[in-house]
Amino acid sequence: MSDESQKAPTEPIGEEVSLPHAVEKGPKAEQPDYYGQLLRLKAEFENFRKRTDREKPEWIKLGAAGVLVKLLPLYDLVRHAHDDVKAGYGDTPLAKGMDAIFKEYDKLFKEEGIVLVDPLGKPFDPHYHEAFGFVDKEGYEEGSVADVLQAGFLHGDKVLRTAKVRLQQKKEQKP
Repeated sequence: MSDESQKAPTEPIGEEVSLPHAVEKGPKAEQPDYYGQLLRLKAEFENFRKRTDREKPEWIKLGAAGVLVKLLPLYDLVRHAHDDVKAGYGDTPLAKGMDAIFKEYDKLFKEEGIVLVDPLGKPFDPHYHEAFGFVDKEGYEEGSVADVLQAGFLHGDKVLRTAKVRLQQKKEQKP
């Protein structure tokens, strides 16, 4: 036998043999699709921009609501002082000045879409009210709100602060 017969068979010269994917070189080698990646990145960025433009007004509303929630305790304190001044001194310049303060509060609340919740006499709703006990008052149905300890507020359809209330419960009379 000759040395030529012991050689490994070879591929015909005219045909190309593809190399494994990782080894392939030259113009037929797969290049990353930079243009496709760029188009996808551009589309993702456009979607992000449109989404943030849609959400921006909601973020502004939420930020304003956060500030207003922090002002509500101050509103409560001034309201209690106003009630005490009116009860003790009647219609004095101090009471008139406090009335002006509440007109400004009302104007601010109206501009921002804040609504005072008036639950008195209405059925108890745990989404809008927080119960702090029971009272027995004439003219109220069993389980309805008979006393408001602290006002509640809504911002649009969202609760800023629940109203703190006491519910009507008839005391049982002993025979």
